[in-house]
Parts: sequence; structure tokens; C-alpha cells
Amino acid sequence: MRLSALTLSAAASLALLAAAPAQAVTVAITANGQWNQFNIDDSIQPSYTTKFIDTETGNATYGEQMFFSFTIGAGQVGTLTVVDAGFGGDTFTITDNGATLGTTSDVPVTTFATAPGVGYDYNAALANSAFSKGVFILQAGNHSISGSLLQSVLVDVGAGPLNATVGALKLEVSAVPEPATLVSLLAGLGLIGLVVRRRSV
Repeated sequence: MRLSALTLSAAASLALLAAAPAQAVTVAITANGQWNQFNIDDSIQPSYTTKFIDTETGNATYGEQMFFSFTIGAGQVGTLTVVDAGFGGDTFTITDNGATLGTTSDVPVTTFATAPGVGYDYNAALANSAFSKGVFILQAGNHSISGSLLQSVLVDVGAGPLNATVGALKLEVSAVPEPATLVSLLAGLGLIGLVVRRRSV
């Protein structure tokens, strides 16, 4: 009786461990405007379903959920650009420190066979309206960006979602404009509007 209780306890512990998600991998990125790749593939890590994961083979963090971390300094503002790649038709939900930041743009649902492709050319994907993209403005502070698949390319007509794709994100940082600069900018825009209005009369 005692042995079976220990066995049941051990089996329950193993079941809990198996159900627990793998540890996440955090990639530190810099505001250099370079693309940082993320992957999604629910066949590699079913427990994370369609979240960003690391798929670098041979890497100790293979299959674990991926986060991109960085700090934006005081007096600065960050621009985070996210783009779908590989083939068009996927969209993403983007998170920052666990809270939803937003989603990438809507694109038509396609099938794997008919989806436009650009390979790993993220600049080409950014310029192509068939690929979903998003630009998010971030304030000063610590950020941890991740995401998940919102819409997937279909395996085929009438079939389910492929749930496997690749995308990338990049970070750029600039100084927050001084209040005096903003006032000058607004005044200049007002003058331009006045000139345009007078010419149209």
C-alpha cells in the first residue's frame, strides 16, 4: 500500500513536470536597425503552440519560447518594426512584458501553395503589401518583446492552419523632441496650412 502511494506520488510529480512549459530564452538586442529573426512551429514545441520560439538546431534553447529584451534610455523613444516573412498570409500578436502591445496588419488568408514568398529577405517583406507588418512606438524603460501567431497560412484549401512560419523584428531609437522643437514644428505646420488654404481660394 505504501509503495503504491509513493508510485502514485512520483507519477503525479512526473506528470506535472511534463506539463510545465520549458524555460524561455531571452535574446538581448540593440537599437541598430538590424533584423532579429523569430520562428513559430507548433510541431517543434506543442506546449507553446504558436508562440515565438528558438529553432536554432544544436542550441540548448531549441524549441523554447523566445523573448527579445532591451532598454530604452530616458529622453529616448523606440520604434519597433515587426514583419512576417517566409511566405505571406500570417499575422502576429505582439506582447511587451507579457501585456499585448498590438497586432500586425491584416492580410488575406492564403494557402501554402499560393502564398507569396520572399525567403528571409525582411526588407522585401516589409515593402510587400502581401506580408503583415506592424510598427510600435515604445517609451523609455525595460522591454521584453514576444508574440504569437494570430492568423496562419492554410496547409491547403479546406485544410487547417500550417502554424509554422518565420518573421523578424528590429529596433531603432531616437531622442524625444524637446517641447520647444514640437512648438516650432506645430507652428510651421500651421503656416503651411494657411498658405495652402490661401492658394486654394
